[in-house]
Parts: sequence; C-alpha cells; structure tokens
Amino acid sequence: MNIIYYKGIIMARRCDVTGKGPLVGNNVSHANNKTKRRQLPNLRSVKITLEDGTTKRIKVAASTLRTMKKKAAEATAETAEA
Repeated sequence: MNIIYYKGIIMARRCDVTGKGPLVGNNVSHANNKTKRRQLPNLRSVKITLEDGTTKRIKVAASTLRTMKKKAAEATAETAEA
C-alpha cells in the first residue's frame, strides 16, 4: 500500500475509515467555571493506491494510519513466510 501525505484544509472532521469525529468536553478553570470545547481528531489527508492500481484521496486519523501501516507490514510478512 502506497501512502502519500497532503497538506490542506480538511472540511469534515471525520475519519473516512473508522468514522472517528470530534469529542465535546469542558475547559475547567481554577474557579471551576466550565466552557465547552471540542477535541478534534488528528486527521491527515492521504492518497492510497488500491489493488486495481487506482489512487484515492481519503482523510484518515493518525491512529488509523498507524494501524493501516501495521496491518500492511503484517500482510507483507505473511506473504514472505508462505
């Protein structure tokens, strides 16, 4: 799997693979005042090469990207053993 990184504005803050999106929480001050805040996922725009040779650009969370790389490495190791 070939992955190319792109910089740019990401409109929808949702991972295309896992569906991870923003979480809502509170900023809590010393005086215990609470204001709403959003915790956004760490999204990366990547270009992947599919099995049929076509490329597709998707938005992926960084944790998902690590998992994708790990699974690709495991698949490569399995084919090397066979």
